[in-house]
Amino acid sequence: MLYQLSYQIAFWFNGCKYSRIYTIIQSLNSLKFAMLLMIDEPHNIVKFKGLIVLIGYMGCGKSTVGRLLAKHFDLPFIDLDHHIETELGSSVPEIFNQKGAIYFRKEEHRCLTKILNSEGSFVLSLGGGAPCYHDNMEIIKKATPHTFYLAPSVAELSTRLFDKRSKRPLIAHIVSKEEMSEFIAKHIFERSPYYEQATHVLRVDANDPKEMVAAIIKKLG
Repeated sequence: MLYQLSYQIAFWFNGCKYSRIYTIIQSLNSLKFAMLLMIDEPHNIVKFKGLIVLIGYMGCGKSTVGRLLAKHFDLPFIDLDHHIETELGSSVPEIFNQKGAIYFRKEEHRCLTKILNSEGSFVLSLGGGAPCYHDNMEIIKKATPHTFYLAPSVAELSTRLFDKRSKRPLIAHIVSKEEMSEFIAKHIFERSPYYEQATHVLRVDANDPKEMVAAIIKKLG
């Protein structure tokens, strides 16, 4: 005979007390839901001291996840590409088109080094290629042990990026979803030696960024 383990739990939320009998499966689902609630709940801000860096291929959700994570920990959020655009007064596509890739990577390295040498706690998301040039990944690892590689599948990335390719210099030339998948697979294969140096690798295809944030919070302990 199969027995189901259960227990009773009481908790407070928004000034009200709740009590319920939980099975193990129910409690796991409730824990996941509670973690997602905490991301949006302003009264549940958790303090965190340190630097959190998010890396991964374009379209993996670094900026969205980074903003939610920064909100959860009440920390500043920095998007490296946006920081570069502010410093140089041009968008990333414009910099690539007008100055070239070599110029952009030099400025990217300069801005990244400047940010990593600054004091304080914050969440930083990098452009897809940033970890792969100069000695960027080495200085990132020296700056913090809290690095996360967000790694959705190639199929998921292809779906996310195809309709937005005109705004991405590296993939603007692609004309079909099949070509997109081939390009991304090859590119990620080339960049994986750098991405895989992150402390944590999150191989998820979650459409809800809050689930990825919850996974990061769990790993940060």
